[in-house]
Amino acid sequence: MAKPLWLFGLLLFCGSLFAAVPRVITLAPHLTEMAFAAGITPIAVSDWSDYPPAAQTLEQVANWQGIKVERILALKPDVVLAWRGGNPQRQIDQLQQLGVNVQWIDPGSLEQMADAVASLGRWSPQPQLALDAAQQLKQQEKDLRARYAALPLVPVFLQFGQQPLFTSARATLQNDIIALCAGKNIFSDSRVSWPQVSREQVLMRHPQAIIIGGSAAQAQNVARFWQPQLTVPVIAINDDWLSRPGPRMLLAAKQLCSALHPAQ
Repeated sequence: MAKPLWLFGLLLFCGSLFAAVPRVITLAPHLTEMAFAAGITPIAVSDWSDYPPAAQTLEQVANWQGIKVERILALKPDVVLAWRGGNPQRQIDQLQQLGVNVQWIDPGSLEQMADAVASLGRWSPQPQLALDAAQQLKQQEKDLRARYAALPLVPVFLQFGQQPLFTSARATLQNDIIALCAGKNIFSDSRVSWPQVSREQVLMRHPQAIIIGGSAAQAQNVARFWQPQLTVPVIAINDDWLSRPGPRMLLAAKQLCSALHPAQ
């Protein structure tokens, strides 16, 4: 039996919709999280892209050693999302010279991160989802800021590693959530975003709390490291939430705010 013309038209229309879905590759775990938040399922991702769970099934084309340029070219992406903090400039330049559309995403604040999620709507099959996700992130930030803005500042040391010690300064999302939670980053005045510091420098600035990404057991180890010179609370935040500059930073902020100001 001959099929009606309208049915053929509908099939062609649906086929064109599927063909039009942009092909997106993400080169860092937090970029993968941002893509999914914007309604995008990438065709390939970086190593350690484990959230949301659907990301774990995707092909990996980047790791700490670099990116797989030939494989990315073979996948014919419409856009590659890259991060200056973790992707090698030389290989990104190579991709661009070969005609690949690379977009750098480097949020330095919660607002910039939310705006970046919204901007991904141009490659999303559900653009409104990207806008809604960005708006939700901004609302969560606004609510936290209003709740903790009037509280006295608590000097804190944000610790990454131990030998050597690293921390974050201005123009980082980690510094932004400390300020959001009425904390005062004792190294916010550093000239670089991720300074290496000494034990003596930390002790001289008298933090009233230490923040780490990790577990309660790791927090106990950090507390022992600083004793007896420094005996202050060590606040353990989910490491992925704290270290990845993506949407789950707001979860890190909520956890940190509650720990710094339990009475609230």
